[in-house]
Amino acid sequence: MSEPSAQGADATERAGAAAAALPVVLVPVDNTLDELDACLAALDRGLPRDARVWLVDDARAEPRLRAVIDAWLARTPLSADYSRRARPCGPVRLIAEAMAACADDVVLIDCDVCVAGQAVPRLAAALAADRGIGTATAWCNAGEVAAWPRIGEINPPPDDADALAEAAAARAPRYPALPGAVPHAVALRHAAVAQAGGLDAETFGSLAAALADLSQRLAGLGWRNVLCDDALVVRGRESGMAEGDAVALAARWPGLTPAVARFLMDDPLRDARAALADALQRQPPPGGQRDLFA
Repeated sequence: MSEPSAQGADATERAGAAAAALPVVLVPVDNTLDELDACLAALDRGLPRDARVWLVDDARAEPRLRAVIDAWLARTPLSADYSRRARPCGPVRLIAEAMAACADDVVLIDCDVCVAGQAVPRLAAALAADRGIGTATAWCNAGEVAAWPRIGEINPPPDDADALAEAAAARAPRYPALPGAVPHAVALRHAAVAQAGGLDAETFGSLAAALADLSQRLAGLGWRNVLCDDALVVRGRESGMAEGDAVALAARWPGLTPAVARFLMDDPLRDARAALADALQRQPPPGGQRDLFA
């Protein structure tokens, strides 16, 4: 067998460095068989070889789901791990413990979410670009305050998510402010989360509420919660809150619900969404040269 060329070795080294520079991708496992399978396939497409992915299971995965996970672990080129708790602890504590174990920035991806294009590297780039960013949330068709193309709605999945992701990535990001992080796909800076005291698993039963609470504490410490406006993910539903979470959030942060309502009504991301729609229209049509290199 011939020795690898210097050029090939350099390319491999660069790919390894790119993977090592990315945050750990955390995926909390739930019994969504087809959705998880699609999520993992999208990570294979959208991450460099040897990028770190950690599937964390709150003692929930059924045998059929375990089979999907085991098959993926056997074939994925990513540096992937799977951990299952002996007893369930709840989704908030599960992620809080995983983040503490990572001791690194993380990108939290819900298990029914498909990243489009280079969403994870773009989320990582947001943290690298501005040291004041505590959380960066991607666009999502069902992204609540970060929804595209219509804010606050569960929009249908885009016909061509990859083309939309390319259009988003082609624009210089501005990282506009959000009222808080949304758990479909969010980059979390480890230092910021640690300073704020982490996710509150004692009070909140859902990641949506715990991230909203964490975002308010981060903002109080001077960290920014932003939209990563050059990253996009796709899902079929919005994140929900556990019973009692909305009441607990309102009691702790009485200004949060009015602030979110104003954000939805005023729609400060209108121009950003219009610019993305315009960029999508400017994308080269399918066929021709694009198909030659598919």
